[in-house]
Amino acid sequence: MPRLRKRLNGTAGQDKKGPAGKRTKTKNPGEAPATVERPSPRETSALKKCGDNVSSYWLMKSEPESRLEKGVDVKFSIEDLKAEPKQTACWDGVRNYQARNFLRAMKLGQEAFFYHSNCKEPGIAGLVKIVKEAYPDHTQFEKSNPHYDPSSKKDNPKWSMVDVQFVRMLKRFIPLAELRTHHQVHKASGGPLQHMALFTLQRLSVQPLTREEFDFILSLEEKEPS
Repeated sequence: MPRLRKRLNGTAGQDKKGPAGKRTKTKNPGEAPATVERPSPRETSALKKCGDNVSSYWLMKSEPESRLEKGVDVKFSIEDLKAEPKQTACWDGVRNYQARNFLRAMKLGQEAFFYHSNCKEPGIAGLVKIVKEAYPDHTQFEKSNPHYDPSSKKDNPKWSMVDVQFVRMLKRFIPLAELRTHHQVHKASGGPLQHMALFTLQRLSVQPLTREEFDFILSLEEKEPS
Protein backbone atom coordinates (compact mmCIF):
# COMPACT_ATOMS: atom_id res chain seq x y z
CA MET A 1 0.00 0.00 0.00
CA PRO A 2 1.42 3.47 -0.81
CA ARG A 3 2.22 5.74 2.08
CA LEU A 4 -0.99 7.52 2.99
CA ARG A 5 -1.53 11.09 4.14
CA LYS A 6 -3.43 12.01 7.24
CA ARG A 7 -2.48 14.23 10.13
CA LEU A 8 -4.78 15.30 12.95
CA ASN A 9 -4.85 15.66 16.70
CA GLY A 10 -6.64 13.37 19.10
CA THR A 11 -9.05 15.97 20.36
CA ALA A 12 -11.06 18.26 18.19
CA GLY A 13 -9.88 21.78 17.56
CA GLN A 14 -12.07 24.64 18.62
CA ASP A 15 -14.87 25.21 16.16
CA LYS A 16 -14.61 28.94 15.71
CA LYS A 17 -18.37 29.39 15.33
CA GLY A 18 -19.24 26.55 17.66
CA PRO A 19 -18.62 25.28 21.19
CA ALA A 20 -15.15 25.77 22.55
CA GLY A 21 -12.87 22.76 22.47
CA LYS A 22 -9.40 22.09 23.84
CA ARG A 23 -6.57 20.94 21.63
CA THR A 24 -3.89 18.62 22.96
CA LYS A 25 -0.28 19.49 22.26
CA THR A 26 2.39 16.88 21.65
CA LYS A 27 5.77 17.47 23.25
CA ASN A 28 9.07 17.77 21.43
CA PRO A 29 10.81 14.46 20.65
CA GLY A 30 12.74 13.06 23.59
CA GLU A 31 10.81 15.06 26.15
CA ALA A 32 7.77 13.99 28.13
CA PRO A 33 5.14 11.72 26.54
CA ALA A 34 2.52 13.28 24.33
CA THR A 35 -0.17 15.09 26.29
CA VAL A 36 -3.57 13.42 26.21
CA GLU A 37 -6.96 14.68 27.25
CA ARG A 38 -8.83 12.74 29.91
CA PRO A 39 -12.60 13.07 30.15
CA SER A 40 -14.25 15.23 32.79
CA PRO A 41 -16.77 13.59 35.21
CA ARG A 42 -19.61 14.87 33.01
CA GLU A 43 -17.94 13.40 29.93
CA THR A 44 -17.25 10.12 31.74
CA SER A 45 -20.97 9.69 32.35
CA ALA A 46 -21.75 10.43 28.70
CA LEU A 47 -18.98 8.11 27.54
CA LYS A 48 -20.39 5.27 29.62
CA LYS A 49 -23.77 5.83 27.99
CA CYS A 50 -22.09 5.67 24.57
CA GLY A 51 -20.28 2.48 25.54
CA ASP A 52 -23.47 0.72 26.58
CA ASN A 53 -24.40 0.36 22.91
CA VAL A 54 -21.64 -0.32 20.40
CA SER A 55 -22.08 2.17 17.57
CA SER A 56 -22.23 1.30 13.89
CA TYR A 57 -21.99 4.94 12.77
CA TRP A 58 -19.41 7.60 13.51
CA LEU A 59 -18.39 11.23 13.15
CA MET A 60 -14.70 11.93 12.49
CA LYS A 61 -13.19 15.41 12.69
CA SER A 62 -10.28 16.79 10.72
CA GLU A 63 -8.92 20.25 9.94
CA PRO A 64 -9.49 21.45 6.34
CA GLU A 65 -7.35 24.59 6.67
CA SER A 66 -3.55 24.76 6.81
CA ARG A 67 -1.98 24.83 10.28
CA LEU A 68 1.65 23.99 10.94
CA GLU A 69 2.55 21.85 13.91
CA LYS A 70 6.28 21.29 14.36
CA GLY A 71 6.72 22.18 10.72
CA VAL A 72 4.09 19.71 9.50
CA ASP A 73 0.85 20.92 7.92
CA VAL A 74 -1.98 19.07 9.71
CA LYS A 75 -4.53 20.11 7.07
CA PHE A 76 -6.67 17.26 5.78
CA SER A 77 -10.07 17.83 4.19
CA ILE A 78 -12.51 15.49 2.51
CA GLU A 79 -11.30 16.97 -0.79
CA ASP A 80 -7.77 15.81 0.12
CA LEU A 81 -9.12 12.33 0.84
CA LYS A 82 -10.97 12.29 -2.48
CA ALA A 83 -7.66 13.08 -4.23
CA GLU A 84 -5.73 10.26 -2.52
CA PRO A 85 -4.74 7.09 -4.40
CA LYS A 86 -7.78 4.81 -4.26
CA GLN A 87 -9.41 7.65 -2.24
CA THR A 88 -8.15 5.92 0.91
CA ALA A 89 -6.10 7.24 3.84
CA CYS A 90 -5.09 6.25 7.34
CA TRP A 91 -6.73 8.18 10.17
CA ASP A 92 -3.63 8.70 12.30
CA GLY A 93 -2.50 11.09 15.02
CA VAL A 94 -5.31 10.45 17.52
CA ARG A 95 -3.93 11.06 21.02
CA ASN A 96 -6.99 10.84 23.20
CA TYR A 97 -7.72 7.52 24.92
CA GLN A 98 -11.47 7.54 24.41
CA ALA A 99 -11.18 8.60 20.76
CA ARG A 100 -8.63 5.79 20.34
CA ASN A 101 -11.05 3.32 21.92
CA PHE A 102 -13.73 4.40 19.47
CA LEU A 103 -11.28 3.79 16.61
CA ARG A 104 -10.66 0.31 18.00
CA ALA A 105 -14.40 -0.36 18.10
CA MET A 106 -14.90 0.40 14.40
CA LYS A 107 -15.73 -2.44 12.04
CA LEU A 108 -15.20 -2.92 8.30
CA GLY A 109 -17.83 -1.23 6.19
CA GLN A 110 -19.16 1.06 8.89
CA GLU A 111 -19.86 4.62 7.76
CA ALA A 112 -18.76 7.92 9.25
CA PHE A 113 -19.46 11.56 8.59
CA PHE A 114 -16.32 13.51 7.64
CA TYR A 115 -16.53 16.67 9.75
CA HIS A 116 -14.47 19.79 9.04
CA SER A 117 -13.30 21.26 12.34
CA ASN A 118 -11.27 24.25 13.59
CA CYS A 119 -12.12 26.30 10.52
CA LYS A 120 -14.18 29.29 9.40
CA GLU A 121 -17.34 27.23 9.00
CA PRO A 122 -17.22 23.83 10.73
CA GLY A 123 -19.64 21.13 9.74
CA ILE A 124 -20.25 17.85 7.93
CA ALA A 125 -18.91 17.68 4.38
CA GLY A 126 -19.26 14.05 3.32
CA LEU A 127 -19.27 10.34 3.99
CA VAL A 128 -16.44 7.85 4.43
CA LYS A 129 -16.37 4.16 5.29
CA ILE A 130 -13.98 2.03 7.34
CA VAL A 131 -11.88 -0.17 5.05
CA LYS A 132 -9.28 -1.37 7.57
CA GLU A 133 -9.90 -1.96 11.27
CA ALA A 134 -7.65 -0.59 14.01
CA TYR A 135 -3.92 -1.25 13.84
CA PRO A 136 -0.85 0.52 15.35
CA ASP A 137 -0.49 4.17 14.39
CA HIS A 138 2.95 4.56 12.80
CA THR A 139 3.22 8.25 13.73
CA GLN A 140 3.68 7.45 17.43
CA PHE A 141 7.14 6.05 16.61
CA GLU A 142 8.34 8.76 14.19
CA LYS A 143 10.52 11.29 16.03
CA SER A 144 9.99 13.96 13.38
CA ASN A 145 6.20 13.64 13.54
CA PRO A 146 4.09 16.12 15.57
CA HIS A 147 2.32 13.15 17.17
CA TYR A 148 5.44 11.24 18.23
CA ASP A 149 4.99 9.62 21.64
CA PRO A 150 8.28 8.45 23.20
CA SER A 151 6.38 6.56 25.90
CA SER A 152 4.77 4.22 23.34
CA LYS A 153 6.65 1.00 22.59
CA LYS A 154 6.50 -1.06 19.41
CA ASP A 155 5.82 -4.24 21.38
CA ASN A 156 2.96 -2.49 23.22
CA PRO A 157 1.76 0.50 21.16
CA LYS A 158 -0.58 2.97 22.84
CA TRP A 159 -2.20 4.43 19.76
CA SER A 160 -4.24 3.00 16.92
CA MET A 161 -5.57 4.16 13.57
CA VAL A 162 -8.00 2.91 10.95
CA ASP A 163 -8.12 3.31 7.19
CA VAL A 164 -11.03 5.21 5.70
CA GLN A 165 -12.23 5.52 2.12
CA PHE A 166 -14.13 8.33 0.48
CA VAL A 167 -17.77 7.43 -0.22
CA ARG A 168 -19.27 10.71 -1.41
CA MET A 169 -19.76 14.37 -0.68
CA LEU A 170 -23.06 15.26 0.92
CA LYS A 171 -25.49 16.94 -1.42
CA ARG A 172 -24.93 20.06 0.63
CA PHE A 173 -22.57 21.03 3.45
CA ILE A 174 -24.33 20.78 6.84
CA PRO A 175 -22.87 23.45 9.14
CA LEU A 176 -22.40 23.13 12.87
CA ALA A 177 -24.77 26.05 13.45
CA GLU A 178 -27.62 24.16 11.77
CA LEU A 179 -26.89 21.00 13.74
CA ARG A 180 -26.85 23.01 16.97
CA THR A 181 -30.27 24.45 16.18
CA HIS A 182 -31.71 20.97 15.75
CA HIS A 183 -29.93 19.81 18.92
CA GLN A 184 -31.54 22.59 20.96
CA VAL A 185 -35.00 21.85 19.54
CA HIS A 186 -34.56 18.11 20.09
CA LYS A 187 -33.49 18.58 23.71
CA ALA A 188 -36.92 20.07 24.35
CA SER A 189 -38.90 17.75 22.08
CA GLY A 190 -37.05 14.46 22.56
CA GLY A 191 -35.80 14.36 18.96
CA PRO A 192 -32.92 12.24 17.63
CA LEU A 193 -30.14 14.81 18.18
CA GLN A 194 -30.96 15.50 21.84
CA HIS A 195 -27.91 13.57 23.13
CA MET A 196 -25.62 13.96 20.12
CA ALA A 197 -21.97 13.57 21.12
CA LEU A 198 -20.98 16.55 18.96
CA PHE A 199 -22.45 18.70 21.75
CA THR A 200 -22.08 16.48 24.83
CA LEU A 201 -18.54 15.23 24.02
CA GLN A 202 -17.52 18.08 21.77
CA ARG A 203 -13.75 17.80 22.32
CA LEU A 204 -13.47 14.29 20.89
CA SER A 205 -12.32 14.02 17.28
CA VAL A 206 -13.87 10.56 16.90
CA GLN A 207 -17.46 10.22 18.11
CA PRO A 208 -20.19 7.56 17.98
CA LEU A 209 -23.57 8.17 16.38
CA THR A 210 -26.81 6.30 16.87
CA ARG A 211 -28.69 5.05 13.83
CA GLU A 212 -31.36 7.67 14.53
CA GLU A 213 -28.78 10.48 14.65
CA PHE A 214 -27.10 9.29 11.47
CA ASP A 215 -30.38 8.95 9.54
CA PHE A 216 -31.67 12.34 10.68
CA ILE A 217 -28.47 14.15 9.71
CA LEU A 218 -28.39 12.39 6.35
CA SER A 219 -31.97 13.50 5.70
CA LEU A 220 -30.90 17.13 6.08
CA GLU A 221 -28.97 17.07 2.80
CA GLU A 222 -32.30 16.80 0.98
CA LYS A 223 -33.73 19.87 2.70
CA GLU A 224 -33.13 23.58 2.45
CA PRO A 225 -30.99 24.97 5.31
CA SER A 226 -33.13 25.79 8.32
